[in-house]
Amino acid sequence: MNFKKITSALLVAGLATAAFAADGEFSLKGNVQTQATHMDSDEDNNFSSLWIRANVGGQYKSDNLDGLVMLRIFAPQFGNKIKDGDGKTTSYDKILADLYWANYKWDFDDTKLNLKIGHWKTDWSQSTHFGTYIDKELTARGLWMRDYSHNAIEFGWKTGISQFNAMLATRDTKANTGYLRFEEDLKFNSLDIPLELKLAYRVNAIDRIQNTAALTHHIATYISYSFSPALRVYGEFANIHTQNDGTKMDEKPRNYVAPESSYLIQNKTYNPFYFGLEFTPKEGLLNTLMSSLYIEWERIGDRQKIHISKDKMDDWAWVFAWAKKVGKSKLQFSLYSGNEISDLGLAFRLTTTFK
Repeated sequence: MNFKKITSALLVAGLATAAFAADGEFSLKGNVQTQATHMDSDEDNNFSSLWIRANVGGQYKSDNLDGLVMLRIFAPQFGNKIKDGDGKTTSYDKILADLYWANYKWDFDDTKLNLKIGHWKTDWSQSTHFGTYIDKELTARGLWMRDYSHNAIEFGWKTGISQFNAMLATRDTKANTGYLRFEEDLKFNSLDIPLELKLAYRVNAIDRIQNTAALTHHIATYISYSFSPALRVYGEFANIHTQNDGTKMDEKPRNYVAPESSYLIQNKTYNPFYFGLEFTPKEGLLNTLMSSLYIEWERIGDRQKIHISKDKMDDWAWVFAWAKKVGKSKLQFSLYSGNEISDLGLAFRLTTTFK
């Protein structure tokens, strides 16, 4: 048996053993996902992309500790392209530890504290096409790709309508590169106000401890307001700025660390934003036909320059997304714009969940 498979199996088994030995509840989790896309301009292929994958793992819950380990598994024909150890060649990763974290919790009546350690994802997107500008690269155009993975330790503090999180994350095995991330999430539902506000700040401060690097500041805000149980508006705005601090990037000293993205240039600022509308009918024929319907518009200035593309790319983009839950399955279908607003893309995903 492959070493990765043995390690993965032991990882899940270890969590299960620890969970059963402790005072809490352990459950198996899993799903199978199928996704296919097609761009109208792609006349040479039946699908522009296609994959089938499985996600399986275990979850533990108790009053003072939560834990999760999830493995992602691909068939031989599919997988994620990753760089090999030499940093030049690429291969397909067939089994990967997609999520694994432990979350320690303390409850002090009106105040709750937690300490989370591991590898997990953040995602601010709604239709999962746009957003999460606090973390995600601007070149990563939508299509269910808006989550971002962190290797981190995070302190959380919840009181009243506020949930504050402070994260310290690394991008390498020696913690020589990384970032600080702070997020405030305000939910006013307990005050009978159907409003949610998020504000986050992220900076690659760890890069500067051992290396020469320019600081890039990400500030993002998200707002969501429900006019009724069936109708909600939302949006996200970000300011991304790489400061000019005297670092001479053209000389590239020995310990030089490049920005996370090639378009992050000193003194350059980006202000991406999107806004959307979600319709979630609660009864009647429309409820039978759909669980949610999303319409979203996004603008990223200088999108063509960001992508370093010779092809024309519009700053504006749009998506029309439909989702329906049927038993333990969820169907998603999207129409969205490609490089230009007039380019039509279609996408379908089916997720079947089992426990």
